[in-house]
Amino acid sequence: MFKNAIHGFTTAWKGLTITIRHLFASNHKRNITPMSNDNYFKNLEGTNTIQYPKQQLPVPEVGRYQLEVEIDDCIVCDLCAKICPVDCIDIESIKATEAFGQTSDGSPKRIYAAKFDIDMAKCMYCGLCTIVCPTECIIMTNQYDRSVFELKDLTYEFSDMTPEDAAEKRELLDKQIAERQAAKLAAMNKKEGEA
Repeated sequence: MFKNAIHGFTTAWKGLTITIRHLFASNHKRNITPMSNDNYFKNLEGTNTIQYPKQQLPVPEVGRYQLEVEIDDCIVCDLCAKICPVDCIDIESIKATEAFGQTSDGSPKRIYAAKFDIDMAKCMYCGLCTIVCPTECIIMTNQYDRSVFELKDLTYEFSDMTPEDAAEKRELLDKQIAERQAAKLAAMNKKEGEA
C-alpha cells in the first residue's frame, strides 16, 4: 500500500513538472505561417496555443471539412448516398415526367430531389461522396467550425423543394404512369381482339 502511494506521488510529480516546464517555456504568441513554409513545424516549439477565433491556422488546400451541395447541379443519381460508409446522406427522389433543366456541365435533369439531407454529426469526412459525384455538385469546403447547440442542427438540408411541390410532382408521375399502363392495356386488348 505504501509502495502504491509512492508510485502515485512520483507519477503525479512527473506530470506536474512537464506541465510547469511547458507553462514557462511558451512565452510568445504563435505566428501564423503557411504549411508550405520550411519552418512550419519548428513554429510549434515554445509557443502558446493560438488565440482562436482571432488567430486561425491556415487551411490546407486538400483539407476535408464541411460538405456543401450545389443542388442546381445535382442529378439525384444517389451515388453519394450509396457509397457513404456511415449513411449520413439521406436522399428522396421523384422521377420527373420530362426533363426539366440542365446542370452547369450540360447534364439533363430528370429527377427531382424532394429531400437531400446530410447529417454532419455522422459524417466521417472520408470524401468518397465527392469522388463519385458525376456532376461535382457535392464538395468539401474549407470551413471546419460550425458549432451548434443542438445535435439536430448538424443535419443540413440542401433540397429547395417544399412538401407541397413534392406531392404535386408525385401526383403528376402517378398520373403519367397510369396513362401509360392504360395505353398499354388498350393496345394489348386491341391486339387480342384482332387475333
